Amino acid sequence: MSYSFQVRAATKAQAKQKVEDEFVKVVGHQVYHECDKAQAMAAANAFIDLVDEDSTKDVAVNMSGSLCGRWEGSDVVAIESANVGVTAYLVAREPDKAE
Repeated sequence: MSYSFQVRAATKAQAKQKVEDEFVKVVGHQVYHECDKAQAMAAANAFIDLVDEDSTKDVAVNMSGSLCGRWEGSDVVAIESANVGVTAYLVAREPDKAE
């Protein structure tokens, strides 16, 4: 199971909330990502915290991850690999898109 999404927000706090909201959607479609949500959110928050807060720029976050394992029907019996990738960066704010 894998996921990938991008968010953009005016502040770091808003970016963190948008990442959380997107991850909730991921779990809604792929319930087994509940088991890696805490780790993925910790990674996203840590990288968002690294970028500067700049009132003239938005915070953008690209995030992707995956879980692989052994399945019995629709139940996972063993997680054999887990992955998360996070990129957080500042981007010029579009004048009419400010939040």
